[in-house]
Amino acid sequence: MIDDSELIHRLLKVRLQYERIDIRCARDSKNGLECSRSFEPDVILLDIEMGPTDPMDGFAILSELKSDPATRDIPVIFISASTETMDRVRALELGAIDFVCKPFEVVELKARIRSALRVRSLVRMLSQKAKIDGLTGLWNRSYFDSKMEEEICSAGRHGRPLSLIMCDLDRFKDLNDRHGHPFGDLVLERFAQLLSSGRTSDIACRYGGEEFAIILPDTDRKQALQAAERIRYALEQETWPGHDGLVVTGSFGLSQYHVDLDSVKMVTCADQALYRAKELGRNRVEFSQRIETEKLVA
Repeated sequence: MIDDSELIHRLLKVRLQYERIDIRCARDSKNGLECSRSFEPDVILLDIEMGPTDPMDGFAILSELKSDPATRDIPVIFISASTETMDRVRALELGAIDFVCKPFEVVELKARIRSALRVRSLVRMLSQKAKIDGLTGLWNRSYFDSKMEEEICSAGRHGRPLSLIMCDLDRFKDLNDRHGHPFGDLVLERFAQLLSSGRTSDIACRYGGEEFAIILPDTDRKQALQAAERIRYALEQETWPGHDGLVVTGSFGLSQYHVDLDSVKMVTCADQALYRAKELGRNRVEFSQRIETEKLVA
């Protein structure tokens, strides 16, 4: 709740105490925006008037919220004493989902908050669904790109290790041609299960086609090698009902985060290691050249 009135804050806390809602209150624009970014609430209740000394009114706060990727999807309900039609119109045009006049009926406000919470839940569900690969159930390329940036920033900020595994299925096109695309899809699904069977902190993604990626936070090169070898071996030992004697293998390339590597360079390093694994006979794990060079220098 962003409102300069302490009375409104107390009133809402009392009237909504049985709604299982955690209410955070701010009495000025600065604290309201800071709280919105750090707390990421499910709904924001916002007044138009913010006090004579505040540099921003509710419209300016709403514009700021909607321009920030971290807060633009949070539903905003205006609660205002204004009865001007143009204030309602302006609020809705700026992105508010509702407008409640003071003094308000608590029953009505509760219903509007519940409606906003349903909208928020739906937006989150659709957003998450848009980032999941339909065949394998893993995170898709879009999610990988954003998550890789996030993990690199975290690793650089906190000085933590970060590793990346790029991998794909060996001779997958030939497998599709010989056994059919339905079986190829089955192999992709099983490989995805193996990739996601590690630690809960590891982030397995479908990078594209038969190529996959695993982001491994707080993981050094030795641990990443062990993880890749575990998956490589499990895939090689997999049996395929109706295809006796068939052995499906994968190749793996690893890279380790360094302060001078961004997400693109880190993927490039892992990709180069993957290509080298292919050139050296497939069904193997290779480090990026940068890591190997560092080992020689050390």
